[in-house]
Amino acid sequence: MIPAMTEATTSPAPNQPRLPGDLAIWIFILAEMLVFAVFFTAYAFARAKDPALFNECQMTLDRNAGAINTLLLVTGSWFVVLAVQAAHRDDKAVIARHVALGMLCGAGFLGVKVVEYAAKFGAGISLSTNTFYMFYISLTFFHFMHVILGMVILSVIWNQARKGAYGRENCHGLESGAAYWHMVDLLWIILFPLVYVMR
Repeated sequence: MIPAMTEATTSPAPNQPRLPGDLAIWIFILAEMLVFAVFFTAYAFARAKDPALFNECQMTLDRNAGAINTLLLVTGSWFVVLAVQAAHRDDKAVIARHVALGMLCGAGFLGVKVVEYAAKFGAGISLSTNTFYMFYISLTFFHFMHVILGMVILSVIWNQARKGAYGRENCHGLESGAAYWHMVDLLWIILFPLVYVMR
């Protein structure tokens, strides 16, 4: 279950430290990051057992596609940051536009990954091909599903932003969605060098 992104009706006093968004989304994010940490650790141990296989199979991955996807997610996170900043300024007119641009970057990421998967599956590669491809497909597809979930969350936020729902006094839902999107970005920033680049 996705924690509800409830809206706060009041803001803390200026300069008072606070956690952006809701506590529930942060607990959810930490749980998701723990799951990925287990995956990353298992990948590292498997790689240590057969570095030659992993190095050879890594060479078949499209690093350019991975780099493009990194740029897309980082750019998407930047647009989401701009949306949150606009809400804090009460600049409601631009919030939805920035969220939409973040979603567009997410859609670009998904498109690039679909092309990558099509190339691998077209070459007869599957989860059962070898240990490297099992991890490659599992890790990247698990992340792929998180990007889809992030886009669903952003689409809800976009719809609310178009109605003028977010502003200086009412931005917890926006901040919660932004926090989840940044987690998706951070996980890819770890996953890309780990699976595509590091030897």
